[in-house]
Amino acid sequence: MKLNGSCHCGAVRFTVTAYAPAPYLRCYCSICRKTAGGGGYAINLGAKADTLAVEGAENITMFHATIDGKQSKGERRFCRHCGSALWVYDPAWPDYVHPFASAIDSKLPTPPENVHMMLGSKANWVNIDTASGDTCHDTYPEQSLEAWHRAHGMLEDDK
Repeated sequence: MKLNGSCHCGAVRFTVTAYAPAPYLRCYCSICRKTAGGGGYAINLGAKADTLAVEGAENITMFHATIDGKQSKGERRFCRHCGSALWVYDPAWPDYVHPFASAIDSKLPTPPENVHMMLGSKANWVNIDTASGDTCHDTYPEQSLEAWHRAHGMLEDDK
């Protein structure tokens, strides 16, 4: 599924092809919460890195989070003007890029359920809005982004 995305101020625009486009996975870790905000969690999608096309790349800055006292190799991209979180790229998985659903302008598919993860590090002020069928995890769930989409018939590569 081709996705169009942008930052809030319009300095950065991008397109990318998502193989896992359903915004079902809500991450409550302190990194996502503090860098992407939005309800105390962030939602990442799965896309193919070689399809990423960017306009306004000169307006992008990058952040490497510190995890367990070590700098992560994951590259979090943001607009340097408005601070909008755009995507995460990790060289450990060079074929993939994970755009933030909050940066996507295209209509996304509605997930049949949500997975709430990293609840062990959520802020105390955050109320978890769960619905029937939702699952909650203190850390990472066992099911991968690709496996969840495949199990729910939403993996674009299988269509």
